[in-house]
Amino acid sequence: MIELTGQSLTIEQLVAVARGHEKVAPLGEEVCQRMQRSQAWVINSISQPGKIIYGVNTGFGSLADQQISATDARKLSRNLIVLCVCGVGKPLPEDVVRGMMLIRANMLAKGHSGVRPVVAQTLINMLNAGITPLVPEKGSLGASGDLAPLAHIATVMTRDLEEGDGGYSGKATYQGELLEGAEAMRRAGLERLVLEAKEGLALSNGIDFMAACGALAIDEAENLLRHAQIGAGLCLEALLGLSAAFDPALHAVSGQPGQQKVAANLLALCKGSQLLDSLPSKVQDAYSLRCIPQVLGPVMDTIAFVRQRFSAAINAATDNPLIFPVEGQDDELRAISGGNFHGQGPAMWLDFLGIAMSEVANLAERRIFRLLTPELNHGLPAMLVPTSGLDGGLMMVQYTAAALVSDNKTLAHPDSVDSIPSCANQEDHVSMGANAARHALEILENVRHVLAIEMLTAAQAIDLRAQGVDNLGQGTARAYAALRQSVSFLEHDRETSSDMEILSALIQGGQLVREISEVMVLE
Repeated sequence: MIELTGQSLTIEQLVAVARGHEKVAPLGEEVCQRMQRSQAWVINSISQPGKIIYGVNTGFGSLADQQISATDARKLSRNLIVLCVCGVGKPLPEDVVRGMMLIRANMLAKGHSGVRPVVAQTLINMLNAGITPLVPEKGSLGASGDLAPLAHIATVMTRDLEEGDGGYSGKATYQGELLEGAEAMRRAGLERLVLEAKEGLALSNGIDFMAACGALAIDEAENLLRHAQIGAGLCLEALLGLSAAFDPALHAVSGQPGQQKVAANLLALCKGSQLLDSLPSKVQDAYSLRCIPQVLGPVMDTIAFVRQRFSAAINAATDNPLIFPVEGQDDELRAISGGNFHGQGPAMWLDFLGIAMSEVANLAERRIFRLLTPELNHGLPAMLVPTSGLDGGLMMVQYTAAALVSDNKTLAHPDSVDSIPSCANQEDHVSMGANAARHALEILENVRHVLAIEMLTAAQAIDLRAQGVDNLGQGTARAYAALRQSVSFLEHDRETSSDMEILSALIQGGQLVREISEVMVLE
């Protein structure tokens, strides 16, 4: 079981819960004590005449100068939730929603949000029971937090004191069925909460959508980069590439760690190949072969940087205000109002990741094109089919790859440079990080399909060139064999959509990396 402390959640654990439905342990005693202390301070503070705390006994945003009576503090919490239920569009994937729920529970466990332990525990119980709120994909500005996405989660787990369970409860899936939120909770045996002061704000204010997408994107990007190196290795052999471009001495003087690792991985993948360096007249390869380390290496470095940032983000306290001990007086607490909910960092990191991963597909598509073109592929038949002309072979799969690469160029336009003021200009600069998150995930899906097309094309070329695995390297031979267990050689024209989807699923599941793990480990 994964234990939440507010400071030790890893990307691997988040993926295990979000995608693998791993269970989360009940909150520990120390966590509960931390949370209870800050929550008691909030309740006590609003009972004191003249004590004003933003979002606890005031309105929100541009309405912050409107004071709310202590007796209405609970109503204010629920009002904020339903106010922010304004998302539109298709439902977010289940793994993204579950990632958001885990991050929010972990953040509350830090004890800076002034909420009861039962609030975080209810999120944990929903995760363990398999309740996934329906969250529309659009509506967050990525500043003031991911208000709309978080509110669509919170409305399932909370209720109005006056309306009881008869009030609005959103929708959620439970055991494969889409239900009213209240019904999903009832069937799972979970009670919906009547919120106390500040708890509505603590549930809806934060970067959880961006952070969940970022963590999941990192996991996917790392997997895709490993497969990109496998695909590149297969293409190197199919196109009779030169190994000199991957010499360790060459890459050592670059001083770039990712570049050095990619070059070493390619040499290891192709170790023992009879196809590399087999064309005596060849002096240099085209950039799409020769410069693979110089392109994929910086992508590796980018992913490593973004991993660091999102590893911190999924353990951050990002609602507002936050509760802290008074310096030098640990028995006293205070509220600090600030802007940890602002998603400029996640927006830029997601943009950066999307731009980097787009280049993975850009480079792969150029190798696909080269494999299909007789003037460039060193003796292979046009469109990689024995009966070119009567059959078009793999001509059209390159069209698909080109369309996906072009789509990525649009999706990779940075969202983080945009801002539209909101809330009567109180929130006059926003990150648009939620858009960056959606676009990054879409880019990754496109990249996965382009890599599937590259592998389909490379395997076809190897069959025409080498008639099997005997001439391949120790890693590429294993990858090729796994590919051929999934899709067959294209003798004559047939539909290829199913082949591409089969290989996309193979990549997503990580099988090719596992196949080569006995002979090498890709970075």
